[in-house]
Amino acid sequence: MLIEEIKKDLISALKEKNETAVSTLRMVTSSIFNKEMDKRVKVLELEPNLDEEQLKNKVKLSDEEIIEVISSEVKKRRDSIAGFEQGGRDDLVKKEKIELAILMKYLPKELTEEEISKIVENAILKIEAKGMKDIGPIMKEVSPQTKGKADGNLVAKIVKEKLENI
Repeated sequence: MLIEEIKKDLISALKEKNETAVSTLRMVTSSIFNKEMDKRVKVLELEPNLDEEQLKNKVKLSDEEIIEVISSEVKKRRDSIAGFEQGGRDDLVKKEKIELAILMKYLPKELTEEEISKIVENAILKIEAKGMKDIGPIMKEVSPQTKGKADGNLVAKIVKEKLENI
């Protein structure tokens, strides 16, 4: 499972005294733990009579859920990089890019712009889009196919470009 890989890499980073990797991996494990606690509350509301072992099994995040958590952290880093670049904070940009690279290791291979374009074109044909007014349905069709595999801003940009050219 993905969480074991992250924990193993955290131990390696601790041994190597790689402070950036340690803080990034601790942050990810903390985010995963928080997501599990949220899930625990919801499970207990629905099934209050579970014993501790059953509860533990139900709240354990799947690899897909962990990828969602990591994707969220990646998005935060990308947003921070954009903000720091605008503010001229190259030191913070560099730090965020290193953290981003560490996080990207745990995500599936990202789709290329060409692959995203093909997904968008197929969605446009499927929905028979006529222009920008169809952006919502197109995004709804495209999002599940690109989630965790592509930057949402890039997907939105490609969808807008394709719809403008109809």
